[in-house]
Amino acid sequence: MPKYYCDYCDTFLTHDSPSVRKTHNGGRKHKENVRIFYQKWMEEQAQKLVDATAKAYLQQKARIEATRALQKGMPGSNAEAMMTSVETQMMPTLMRFPRPSFGAVSPWGTTMPSTFRRAPAPQNIH
Repeated sequence: MPKYYCDYCDTFLTHDSPSVRKTHNGGRKHKENVRIFYQKWMEEQAQKLVDATAKAYLQQKARIEATRALQKGMPGSNAEAMMTSVETQMMPTLMRFPRPSFGAVSPWGTTMPSTFRRAPAPQNIH
């Protein structure tokens, strides 16, 4: 009868019966080895994601710098205006400032014009 091999514990069990496997899989060392295995796997996945994100960011940054260098040499180019739109696309959405809503108060303390003002509530006349 073939022996059962546990990949997590890197060991062969003495017998290949369901009760021996169930006892082994319920053991403290086996559970700890499984936890360590998946913890390492998750760390590797997270590192791959970080590396891919950093690589994409550096590639985008290199493209922007190359475009800026090419456009600076062109007479009459509007490089600064073009680059601000590309850089704005790279900014995370949380860093962008929200647009003011209708009727919002401006930084100078005045109310911004609103085309959609709420109508006054009807008065109950008895």
